[in-house]
Amino acid sequence: MQVYTVHHPPFPAYGSEPVLVPEGFCWPAALFSVLWALWHRLWWTACGLLVVAAALEAALAFSGLDATTELAVALGYAAVVGFHANDWRRAALERAGWRFAAVVAAADEDAARRRYFDLGGDTAEVLPPAPRFSF
Repeated sequence: MQVYTVHHPPFPAYGSEPVLVPEGFCWPAALFSVLWALWHRLWWTACGLLVVAAALEAALAFSGLDATTELAVALGYAAVVGFHANDWRRAALERAGWRFAAVVAAADEDAARRRYFDLGGDTAEVLPPAPRFSF
């Protein structure tokens, strides 16, 4: 079973669909970090990933480390991106005004969407955004 978080658009319009974001490790993000970010329209995340990847490549090129250590660093970078990718996507949705609605568990995204609507997700009250405190 895969767990998904459901997010509603900031200005619900006729025909607008909620977005389901899976929990857990994201293989496409780990393998194609910048392209994955661009696909999901995470422009600043894509820029950050590109800068970090270029900095790691430059540091590894000038450090004179062996190939095994370079591979370990590259795999570590991919693991960090894979574990945090869906959280970055959720944060971007929240910044854009999308509201968290529910958590749904199902075998795949289509089943999760059906389950959400079967449980009254289309008529359920969307949770208000969390209060922001500034000091």
